[in-house]
Amino acid sequence: MRLNRLTFSLSSALLGAVSLASLTPVASPAHAANFRWANDGDVNSMDPYARNETFLLTFLQNIYDPLVRRGRKLELEPSLATKWEQTSPTTWRFHLRDGVTFHGGDAFSADDVVFSYERAVAPGSNINSFFASVKAIQKIDRLTVEFETKAPNPILPDELSLWGVMSQSWAEAHNATRAVDLTKTREENFATRNANGTGPFILASREPDSRTALRNNPAWWDKAEHNLTTVEFNVIKEPSIRVGALLAGSVDMIYAVPPSDAERLGRTQDVKLLSTPELRTIFMGFDQARPELLKSDVKGKNPFQDRRVRQAFNEAIDIKAIQSRVMRGEANPTGLLFGPGVKGWEKSLDIRYPYDTTHAKQLLTEAGYPNGFGVTLDCPNDRYVNDEATCQAVIAMLARIGVKVTPNIQTRLKYFSEILGPGYNASFYLLGWTPTTYDAHNVLYNLAGTRGGQRGVFNVGGYSNPKLDALVDAMAVETDPTKRQQQIAEAAKLLHEDAGYMPLHQTTVVWATRGNIDVQQLADNTFPLRYVRVK
Repeated sequence: MRLNRLTFSLSSALLGAVSLASLTPVASPAHAANFRWANDGDVNSMDPYARNETFLLTFLQNIYDPLVRRGRKLELEPSLATKWEQTSPTTWRFHLRDGVTFHGGDAFSADDVVFSYERAVAPGSNINSFFASVKAIQKIDRLTVEFETKAPNPILPDELSLWGVMSQSWAEAHNATRAVDLTKTREENFATRNANGTGPFILASREPDSRTALRNNPAWWDKAEHNLTTVEFNVIKEPSIRVGALLAGSVDMIYAVPPSDAERLGRTQDVKLLSTPELRTIFMGFDQARPELLKSDVKGKNPFQDRRVRQAFNEAIDIKAIQSRVMRGEANPTGLLFGPGVKGWEKSLDIRYPYDTTHAKQLLTEAGYPNGFGVTLDCPNDRYVNDEATCQAVIAMLARIGVKVTPNIQTRLKYFSEILGPGYNASFYLLGWTPTTYDAHNVLYNLAGTRGGQRGVFNVGGYSNPKLDALVDAMAVETDPTKRQQQIAEAAKLLHEDAGYMPLHQTTVVWATRGNIDVQQLADNTFPLRYVRVK
């Protein structure tokens, strides 16, 4: 892949119909600089509602501001809303920032917030779960909106911290009033390749699966902590080429560092290796909803509807081998779908099934599969750290108990369309989840709640337990911390007893930069460019 410094020759088309003439020219940040970085996969869309995925959401928050955002310590802080309060147990009022303009020059107001909410919950949006507790939104005046919730929701602001607000007039002018859900279609609309936010950076050019360029927004409402004039994001799928680009100085940072290269990069002069525990959990799931699996040699029934089979898969996994050999120590084995740093996690709840291939074979025999069976595993190769290698390791481990796994390895765009599309076309799959609220409820609601509307949208396998659903509903409105923790603990215990999923590990966020680059590394693996400085 050829990596060039970007030459900016901007036009209204490159800016997504945002004219440079509409931007008030002011001084660029002091010591202005260019910044080039790379990842193994693309952001796939410029529409902030196209997919509920950390990388897409964090990339686009450089363009689209939310009402409230996360600071350097992941604390909530004002953004497009200057303050917020509960005016009743079921009402949240947000006071909006005056004098904010979108990149195209139109003024930001409550109308844009109401429009963005309606777009975010409409068909095509993949982020409707952000608003699961919301009953309605109301414009109070030009700079005030109120959210009415179905029941008391003390963490609504936390749930909105990755929701970028869009321009109503821009979306209407370009026939982009509805999002195009990347998990369901390959179609596009104007917002797929163009953008018009209020954020610190303006979209300059877009080359899908190759390069996306941004430029500093001189009219941003906030004081810039960064010193960047241009940003160039490059997709470099091959790990060795990505690392080589950093070492050669062709890029200033790599967002996904291969574990096999981390130690070498850490010893390299003029390269900084950054590492912190991540809130994301990597796990595998099973189709438990269909009477017959889509991708298996078992006909007429579904092996994963038998808890013994699911437990056998869990017991076949040598998680310490994955931790040491595949992840090179950059992972924390887990028996839960949420880990340390997520509200509700307790060490006593984090129990894995023991690694025991003898007992796993016994369980398969008792379930009627003494010789195992065949199934396809859907897995991405450019979404999580060593995702394909992890899948290959699991395949080898399951072979020891007679399960013949056929890998279906795809890029993230195809992969998410396959497993999260309308049919949830997966029998056995790998997925990762970072709770946007940093709360266990977000995990249980999205991954383990019975599918139905907003709940369980990412419950690919269709796991369902009415007792767990009742606990998830109760913890959503419980204000007593002790009672709420008891509900989380009981839900975690039910999910473990059901062997509803196959948790693997929480990964470690590992980035690498050139020695003259300062970035802010966060445990949720978000990457705000507003904190980047080039010395």
